[in-house]
Amino acid sequence: MFLTISTTGTAERPATDLGFLLHKHPDKAQAFSTSYGKAHVLYPEASAERCTAALLLEVDTVALVRRGKGKGRGGAPDAALAQYVNDRPYAASSLLAVALSTVFASAMKGQCNARPDLPARPLPLRIEVPALPARGGADLVRKLFEPLGWTVTVEAVPLDVRFPAWGDSRYVRLVLESAETGPTLAEALRHLYVLLPVLDDAKHYWVASDEVDKLLRAGEGWLPDHPEQQLITSRYLSRRWSLTREAMERLELVRLAEADDSAVEEIDNAVGDQPDTDGSSGPGDSADGLSGTGGSADVPGAGTGGGSGGTGEAVGAEAGASTGADVSVSVSASAEAETETGTGAKSVPLAVLRREAILAALHASGAGRVLDLGCGQGQLVQTLLKDPRYTEIVGVDVSMRALTIASRRLKLERLGERQAARVRLLQGSLAYTDKRLKGYDAAVLSEVVEHVDLPRLPALEYAVFGSARPRTVLVTTPNVEYNVRWESLPAGHSRHGDHRFEWTREEFRAWASAVGERHAYDVEFVPVGPDDPEVGPPTQMAVFTLRATTHDDPAKAPVTKEEKAA
Repeated sequence: MFLTISTTGTAERPATDLGFLLHKHPDKAQAFSTSYGKAHVLYPEASAERCTAALLLEVDTVALVRRGKGKGRGGAPDAALAQYVNDRPYAASSLLAVALSTVFASAMKGQCNARPDLPARPLPLRIEVPALPARGGADLVRKLFEPLGWTVTVEAVPLDVRFPAWGDSRYVRLVLESAETGPTLAEALRHLYVLLPVLDDAKHYWVASDEVDKLLRAGEGWLPDHPEQQLITSRYLSRRWSLTREAMERLELVRLAEADDSAVEEIDNAVGDQPDTDGSSGPGDSADGLSGTGGSADVPGAGTGGGSGGTGEAVGAEAGASTGADVSVSVSASAEAETETGTGAKSVPLAVLRREAILAALHASGAGRVLDLGCGQGQLVQTLLKDPRYTEIVGVDVSMRALTIASRRLKLERLGERQAARVRLLQGSLAYTDKRLKGYDAAVLSEVVEHVDLPRLPALEYAVFGSARPRTVLVTTPNVEYNVRWESLPAGHSRHGDHRFEWTREEFRAWASAVGERHAYDVEFVPVGPDDPEVGPPTQMAVFTLRATTHDDPAKAPVTKEEKAA
């Protein structure tokens, strides 16, 4: 199999700089051993005006078959039918992609010790692959390469030129050209490394979990925003569903981080690696029942929580509510409050009271299709799934770790067909509009808004109330006035280290009422937990109901200056 890379230059910027970039001298023909043959690098032409580097890969078909890698799942599709006579030595495939990464490893990383400034300098490039298997034809080739800045020339190779009636083969001749403003050489090599086996739709080796890391490294800077991202990911990973899902989740995190100008670690910070336990936690535990992380803040910019300490009795036990920063209420004599059983003898976790309030509000709304926005580890989703009145339940969270734990909690892999059809877990951020969230009866944001920086609240507001626009929206958040009832919570401290703010009852009512007016929702306020006559309840809930006279089209909703800026 054969591939050429060409560039042009001038006397001041000679084309032979290509040799520096590839770390291969234009005056030499070099050979490199690979797992399945020998790779040769040579320069058919090398002058200041034009330079071409060629990679010729000689494949040992006997070695390919004897090692057992040329057949079976993820292997070359033709080897099972013709052990020693197949297209692998002649058509660009994963064998050529591996040779590229081996022979041009430094060039692919954008490294050039001799000329450190050279890798970042754009070059006019021309890459030709004479024989490329393309499952999907010329149209797919264009869909893969044109969004990356390439001018694509693709010609179908006929089965036999002597018999035109036989039609075209599955092979094409590919020429990629770019101007000086196009991809760098390192980017071009990474494009080829990923997309050659994608077009072939096969690999000569077993695809293991480390292939996800390889894909993300080679796809850095272009794959997260590629319009054919899902197809590329699925084919590159030999259609292994579990690996494809992992890669897609990680790519979404990268996209969100880039859009927010944040590190991926700052986005995926919602939960620790171990699931929490329902019920009440003891003093000194972290506010979400997990060491070292905060609640499931579903918006980029919400940082890692304060971890352990600081809340004393106000500690978390997420027994069914949707997200993390939770507290367990001891119904003390000073509060003179009773539990819902009326006995007053036993404390009830606030998470339980909050969950019951949410369920009651959902039931009253008549909702059948429900969004849990900032679903965290899936406690509320799990509770809703047990009630047949909810026909569709969607949990959304920005944290891949949280969704992984939620998936284990819900036992998604073992659910029956009917139950599995009722529930979905999606990765997404409430800082951005998402068409997947439109058309639902109700949405729940349980202990989410306080994890969002105040300047970002207009973006969340518009994503939920202006774009998704469910008929009912439930928002719960801590009542900061109630904090004085916890003796072990120091004055002036938040209930959780990741809380960006905690509102008084008046502040929450002012925000919720303004949101309702901007987006045509009526608002009702419901206390959650013991309603102290002096400081109110520990949690406050707003029930937003879309006014019947409004349109559900978000384009009809009034948009504020803050929302436009968001």
